[in-house]
Amino acid sequence: MSTLGLRVDQVLTTTRAVRKRLDLDRPVEPEVIRDCLEIALQAPSGSNNQSWHFVVVMDEDRRAEVAAVYRKAFADYEAGPLNPARMPADDAGRHAAQQRVFRSAAYLAQHLHRVPCLLIPVATGRVERLRSAHRQANYWAGIIPAAWSFMLAARERGLGSSWTTTHLRYEQEVADILGIPFAECTQAALVPVAYTLGTDFRPGPRQPLDQVLHVDRW
Repeated sequence: MSTLGLRVDQVLTTTRAVRKRLDLDRPVEPEVIRDCLEIALQAPSGSNNQSWHFVVVMDEDRRAEVAAVYRKAFADYEAGPLNPARMPADDAGRHAAQQRVFRSAAYLAQHLHRVPCLLIPVATGRVERLRSAHRQANYWAGIIPAAWSFMLAARERGLGSSWTTTHLRYEQEVADILGIPFAECTQAALVPVAYTLGTDFRPGPRQPLDQVLHVDRW
């Protein structure tokens, strides 16, 4: 199984949210997904519960059903107040960047049915039953590190991915499509996975560290 041979720091800083540069015509081998998931299982989890499941959707008809729900949810988002086009533009540069992200997200929604692999990380239990911030933090610590480890492993193997949560507006519909026990499990995200068109990803623009760093106290 070939890898890109990136340094650890390169993998960590160049694993981008890939939407427009997904190769929609190249199949993804199931064994590559399994390999990435084997790595994901080594991630830390809250209280070492390992209360995770991963639904891999590669069947064309199932992908199309999930994508239809995703597009319905994206249409809600597009019409809602969080659409960057409807938000005040206090910072012209940042507003332009948000617009670019929105356009790429719209492209993904339009073409999601063509993405060869959809990964849905699932955590055991329903998160809305957890009342305290402490319990919710512990709950998400059981699935998010593993999903991110999967995405990092995928990057090293020439695969692109993107963490999306849009479909969760209609989580139960996707649960019904895929047979996920909705009353017993919570979907954390939907991660489209495909080989990328080129592998030359770079670190993205971020705020200067000193704007967000607090030493010893806020």
